[in-house]
Amino acid sequence: MSRTFDIAPLRSFVAIADRGGFGRAATTLHLSQAAVSQHVRRLEATVGRPLVTRAGRGSRFTVDGEQLLGHARRVLAAHDEALRCFGVGADDTLVVGSTEHGAAQLLPRFASALGEALPHHGVQFRIDRGAALREGLAAGRVSLALLLGPTGDPRATGVGDLELTWFAAPGWRRPRGPVPVVAFDAPCALRSRAIETLDGHGIASVVGAEASNLAGVHAAAAAGQGVALLATLGDIPAGLVPLDDLPKPRPLPLSVWAAADVPARVARTACDALRPLLPATSATPVGLAARLSLAEGA
Repeated sequence: MSRTFDIAPLRSFVAIADRGGFGRAATTLHLSQAAVSQHVRRLEATVGRPLVTRAGRGSRFTVDGEQLLGHARRVLAAHDEALRCFGVGADDTLVVGSTEHGAAQLLPRFASALGEALPHHGVQFRIDRGAALREGLAAGRVSLALLLGPTGDPRATGVGDLELTWFAAPGWRRPRGPVPVVAFDAPCALRSRAIETLDGHGIASVVGAEASNLAGVHAAAAAGQGVALLATLGDIPAGLVPLDDLPKPRPLPLSVWAAADVPARVARTACDALRPLLPATSATPVGLAARLSLAEGA
C-alpha cells in the first residue's frame, strides 16, 4: 500500500517545533490540541515509527522526528511557494470546523475530497464543540463548519442524516430503574436526542456520566456507567458494543454552514464533496445557501 504525507499534519508537526509544544501549535493553527495530536499520530502511522515522546510534563522529538522535521520544512516551503506562484496566498486557506464525531469518521475522507474539489485552497481543521464553532463562524475564525442537529437557519444546507446507535460496555444490562445515559456536557444534540428518544417511549432516564469530549464519553460508557448515543457511520468504538433493546432514535441531520465571507461557490463545492461520504439513504439536501457545520453543541 502506498503511503503519502498530507500537508496539514506536516504543518502541525512544524508548528509544534516552532511554537514549543502541542498547545501553542494548536492555538497558532486555530486547531484543538486533540487535532494536532491526531496529526502527529497520522504521521507516525505513515512512517511506522514514533516521532514524539514524553519528556517529563512535556514532549520532545525522537531522532526520527528530528529527521522528519527537516523534510517537513522543505516540503512545506515548496508547497507554499508553488501556491504563491499561482497567486494563492494565506487568504485562500479554509478553516474547516468539526466536532469530534465528524473528525473521527468524516474528516479524513472529506479532507481528501475537498483537496481535489478545491485544489487552489489550503485547508486547516479545527476540532471543537458546536457552540465554539458557531462563535468562530461569526468572528471569522472558522470558514466552514460541520454541525449536527435540526436548524431553521436559511444559511444552512443539509447534506444528509447521520444514523444514531446506542452503545454500552459488553455485558451491560438495563437496570430496573431509570436508564443511565452517558452524554456530552449540555448543550448537545446527541444528548438531547438520547433523552427525548427514551422519554418518547415512556422510559425514564438519568444522566449517569458527563464528559466534555468524545474520549470521555467512550471511557465512561466502557466503564459501565451507562449507555451512550453516538453517530459512528457504522464503526464500533473500542470497548463498546451496540445495543438493540432500546428504542431506535431518529437520525440527526448534518448541515453545512459557512462564514459570511466564504464565496457561495466554495461553500457549495464543500457540500457537494461531503454528500457522497454519507450513506446513500441519508442524502436529502435541505436549505438554500451552502454553509458548513457538524454537531449542535456536541
